[in-house]
Amino acid sequence: MRLLLVDDDGVNRYTVSKALQRVGYLVSEVNSGEAALERYDKSDFDLVLCEIDLPDIDGIEVLQGIKKQSPDAMVVLMTEQAKVETAIQALRFGAQDYLIKPCSSEDIRESVERGIENARSLMRRRRLLDTIERHVVELAREASDKRDAADHDTEPHATKIREKMPPRGNTISLGPLSVLPGKYQIEADTQSVGLTPTEFDLLLYLAAHRSRVISCHELVREVRGYHVEEPEAREVIRPHVSNLRRKLKSLGDIDIIVNVRGIGYRLGEISEGD
Repeated sequence: MRLLLVDDDGVNRYTVSKALQRVGYLVSEVNSGEAALERYDKSDFDLVLCEIDLPDIDGIEVLQGIKKQSPDAMVVLMTEQAKVETAIQALRFGAQDYLIKPCSSEDIRESVERGIENARSLMRRRRLLDTIERHVVELAREASDKRDAADHDTEPHATKIREKMPPRGNTISLGPLSVLPGKYQIEADTQSVGLTPTEFDLLLYLAAHRSRVISCHELVREVRGYHVEEPEAREVIRPHVSNLRRKLKSLGDIDIIVNVRGIGYRLGEISEGD
């Protein structure tokens, strides 16, 4: 299944995309509403996951534009600024779901799964109606004309070729840090250091959920991709956090990972480019 992710925040795009790819979705990313409408017009997507607070046109306008092109499109909207009026607008214009940040990757995956299942159900109903309509037309034709129908193919299926994910090469700003997804590097001023994929994903997951404390078992699930209980998760994640802290300190004594005893980790305040 192919998804279009629309968010102007590079950290959020990376972590949400990673969480969805981990369970098998193909994710294309854009950072503005206009780009979303242009990409949707040129490609075939099963669902659109869109931030409402975009720099050009907002997510409600994106929803309206997509529904104008494809009334059956499944669109899930996300926002940090929860307002009753916006929620009502989203539902009025046909949003599949309305998520309020901060929300976990599991919440996002569940919302996407519900949207995909609704899309499949709608497709099945459409095909059933098309089949019934074809049968009615054929019966009417047979009643008025004794000739055999020339074509009894009830439902041809077109094979869709899915595009591969475009490579990530954009720099993500995270306070004083410049994060390079394609290279698994972080930079500050003129210094740079390489991260392992686990350290890299750990940093960006903490950044995407910086407003809350993340338990160790959630970090293992979202960064490493498997489930363990909290005591074991602490042992798994602790060395990765330690190595990441050491590498951050090498870039000008940056210390932004906070250990909340007995609960987990969170990202501390970041002064620049937040």
